[in-house]
Amino acid sequence: MGGYGPFRRVWYHTMTPSRGRAPPEATFRLPIGPSERAITETLVLVSNRGPVTFERSRAGARRTISGGGGLVTALTGLIEEHEAVWVSAAISKEDRAVAAESGTTDFAIEATKARGRFVVIDPTTYHMYYNVIANPMLWFIQHYLWDLSNAPEIRKEELTAWTSGYLAANVAFAEEVSVVLDRTPRATVMLHDYHLYTAPLAIRETHPQAFLHHFVHIPWPQPDYWRILPPVIREAILGGLLANDIVAFHTQSYARNFMLCCEDLLGAPVDYARRVIHWRGREVWVRGYPISINAPAFEALAQTRAVANEEAAIVRRRRRQLIVRIDRADLSKNVLRGFRAFDRFLERYPEYLEEVTFLAQLQPTRQDVEQYVEYRQKIEDLVSHINTKYGNTDWMPIDLRIEQNMDRTLALYKHYDVLLVNSIFDGMNLVAKEAALVNERDGVLILSENTGAHEELGAFALTVNPFDIEAQAEALHTALSMPTEARAMRGQAIKDIVRNNNIGKWLDAQQADIRAKRDADELRGDRPPVPQ
Repeated sequence: MGGYGPFRRVWYHTMTPSRGRAPPEATFRLPIGPSERAITETLVLVSNRGPVTFERSRAGARRTISGGGGLVTALTGLIEEHEAVWVSAAISKEDRAVAAESGTTDFAIEATKARGRFVVIDPTTYHMYYNVIANPMLWFIQHYLWDLSNAPEIRKEELTAWTSGYLAANVAFAEEVSVVLDRTPRATVMLHDYHLYTAPLAIRETHPQAFLHHFVHIPWPQPDYWRILPPVIREAILGGLLANDIVAFHTQSYARNFMLCCEDLLGAPVDYARRVIHWRGREVWVRGYPISINAPAFEALAQTRAVANEEAAIVRRRRRQLIVRIDRADLSKNVLRGFRAFDRFLERYPEYLEEVTFLAQLQPTRQDVEQYVEYRQKIEDLVSHINTKYGNTDWMPIDLRIEQNMDRTLALYKHYDVLLVNSIFDGMNLVAKEAALVNERDGVLILSENTGAHEELGAFALTVNPFDIEAQAEALHTALSMPTEARAMRGQAIKDIVRNNNIGKWLDAQQADIRAKRDADELRGDRPPVPQ
């Protein structure tokens, strides 16, 4: 899920003190925090990757591995407290074996009240669905990443991948959801993210009474950018989403963009005041729910001995001030422009030479995609250039770590003077929330105006345009020279926001709207009666 912190795979599910990892059978779970509303309906959660996957140990025993990604992290606490069925793709060979053994029944998800169902998709179909359409096509569109003078090109291969891959896989997901709805017709179906845009319509066709809620965890672009896709594809995406009862985003801005798309590209009537789209005799609610973290649990995690050990090493090596960035090495994170801004900062303010270090910890990602391999090489080449330009035997301006290490990340969160988050576009970006929450040095957040987090935190961050290198260089100077009182005020305000808008409230707000929408539909007689 673009927009989440970079190590969602390991932070809450698998970790050891030294390297942020653990044997597959070891788990560490954080609860979602207090929830004010009881959930009375069965939940059906649907996502490409689920809360667990299976593999065989060297001894031949089957073992369970906690699923990865920010989405799984956000929802795992929910299924620890509430009954649910989680439908997800069978990723591993052992997942397929579990699906075959389970047959028409669900399998247990340990330490939760939920059960799972795997969607078994032919490998060729899955490749077209996931590696040709979802990634990179939709990911690049929704983060404004395409260089339109060169790419993409919609050829026979892409059109085949759309029909035989993406649409086919979405139908497979819908069929598994329908099995669950056949036995629990009043269940609330909560679909997630860009992998499943057309599944809601397939579900609606077999279960017109179903309640469908779809959360999009990445940015939603304005209408013109969707014109990259042929009408047959973009209209199917919008029509699929409009089969839901509620379509949800992290920000009001993304929600508005979605409504604009439905109006401009489909001609759908939109009530912007009520945030409602009228489509085929139904009202579709469009909402924004900013995701957050479990602040108390995260603060406790930052106080562990393993983190303290990493802190000691950072304190020993640090110069007077420390700039930090924690990210995946994703094109959307804008790493290159961040380093170029630091280069410009050192040119403009040479008095900071040997006084400040820029420590960047980047997690490798999508190294099977050509653009990402090239991007990583460009990052390493630029860092080498800047270090050669300014560095000496005692000091290098940029300390680049390409690895995932949860304990060091938390230690860096606590000790930064400046945190740089300059994403091109981001669904949310939880790094901005996590780091500010546990920082102990009155650190200053530099935040791209194109992150979802900016709607909540922008008033207390230094806002930058992610393409303006000069402005980012100046923001680095402003942050490093800011008076202590101003730094403390900004930092405390962000801490208060993160503590108040916790992950429990994120879930509660969605459940409240689901109930309100159900009630409104029943009053109008819009929802067909549920079979008994």
